[in-house]
Amino acid sequence: MTGSRLSVAGVVGGGLTALCLLAAALSLIWVPHDITVLTIADRLLPMSATHLLGTDHFGRDMLSMLMEGARTSIAVALVAVGIGLGLGIPLGLAAAAHRGGWLDEIIMRGNDLIFAFPSLVIAILITAVFGPSAVNAILAIGIFNIPVFARVARGGALPLWTLDYVMAARVAGKGRFLISLQHILPNITNLLIVQATIQFSLGILAEAALSYIGLGAQPPTPSWGRMLADAQTLIYTEPQLAILPGLAIVGMVLGLNLLGDALRDALDPRLQRRRA
Repeated sequence: MTGSRLSVAGVVGGGLTALCLLAAALSLIWVPHDITVLTIADRLLPMSATHLLGTDHFGRDMLSMLMEGARTSIAVALVAVGIGLGLGIPLGLAAAAHRGGWLDEIIMRGNDLIFAFPSLVIAILITAVFGPSAVNAILAIGIFNIPVFARVARGGALPLWTLDYVMAARVAGKGRFLISLQHILPNITNLLIVQATIQFSLGILAEAALSYIGLGAQPPTPSWGRMLADAQTLIYTEPQLAILPGLAIVGMVLGLNLLGDALRDALDPRLQRRRA
């Protein structure tokens, strides 16, 4: 029963994630209407065959806005996760390889320093210097992802350094770098994949939050968070303007979380042994 529930959760999560990714990919080549054209005469139109989800207070098609907003939110979160993976994993592996040494201490204290400043505070600091933009949102979220992946990589790698095959590799003359690359990293990939899905969902939320307060993507670039900010003054008269991007954020984050849980259960050998 547990396995079937997890598989259903994985299918639902994968479906929601795939739907959002498909909408973002499709927006690269086609959207129902050009959102850069403001048609005030068409403002706040209800759902119809021409505008499937209606229009906003500037006359822009809501479906087109959601599709292009998905592209912005996913791109920001994806690049931010890439920054975390690209910099955090080597740092975590290096810390584990030099466990208890000065390099391990420097890396982990540096992680603690970054964790002391939430991504929103980092974004404000970056924006104060360089101005608000999607690029600065990527930097803020990406910097916060680095210590997350460093801790996961280090935590997964530390127990492996005591195993027999790693000891044999050291006796054979392999250095710490080669051992980390050839023997440690492949065995913690499952942890990193699961953590990447979690950070991806958190990146979507962070991008929406930053755009909502004006520190993320700037007009005319659409964003789910900015759509929520634009709709807040019309929440009582035109609630669909806030409900639609809100549902998009919830759907994407829920899908990624369900997918991450399913991947964790599928890739964790301990859970597999229990089911067997």
